[in-house]
Amino acid sequence: FSEMLSNPKLVLVQGTLNVVMKQNVTLSCLSEPGSPPVRYTLFKHNQQVSALNRSDLTPALFTLTISSASDVGEYKCKAEHNNSSAGKYSNSLNFTFIEPISKPVLSSPTSQAKKGQNVTLSCFSENGSLPITYLFFKGTQKISPQKTMQKREAAVIFLFMDSLSDFGTYKCKANNSFPNNAKYSNAFNFTLAEERSHSQPLIISLGLILPLLMIGFALAIPFFIIPLYKASE
Repeated sequence: FSEMLSNPKLVLVQGTLNVVMKQNVTLSCLSEPGSPPVRYTLFKHNQQVSALNRSDLTPALFTLTISSASDVGEYKCKAEHNNSSAGKYSNSLNFTFIEPISKPVLSSPTSQAKKGQNVTLSCFSENGSLPITYLFFKGTQKISPQKTMQKREAAVIFLFMDSLSDFGTYKCKANNSFPNNAKYSNAFNFTLAEERSHSQPLIISLGLILPLLMIGFALAIPFFIIPLYKASE
């Protein structure tokens, strides 16, 4: 009978391959064609997980609860006749954990800028399964296409502060494959840097020079002005 068995197909019929903690998944294993009865055995990394007998051509359904890191990894199933030591193995399915992202941090090397200046904004979520997608906002308006990061690094955009409307509050949003878990960053505010007028350096210089001149004049009185006055009498 073993020659009549085909390699079974292992299919995910409930849940996803990217799993969260305590998620239920159901796997279907079926050898078609294959004359019943057939014994189906589910393995995880060559360790037996469960076994079911089928007396007809219905698939064996295995329901698992992914409750720890030891539950993720590669699964296969084996189909065999009860009176045979031979069997055939299915394709493999690999489960991986997805981790929710942490609140992203929005930052810039400077919070003050002048009109006509280029600035950068960085958005980074320290925790969460990759890839992570970032989106930047000015107020409630999107200001750039979304950036998907495949590595654990910040998404960076460059801004040109062309007018007063470019100053104000910015935010970013981070998202990954964890369901319903998008998170917004802190608000970051760009303010207009005060530009000094051309007269300010002159005023500051005069403020420093005049006291020095007065001190010098006071010191010169005993040595130059008084002797000159006495000589003229």
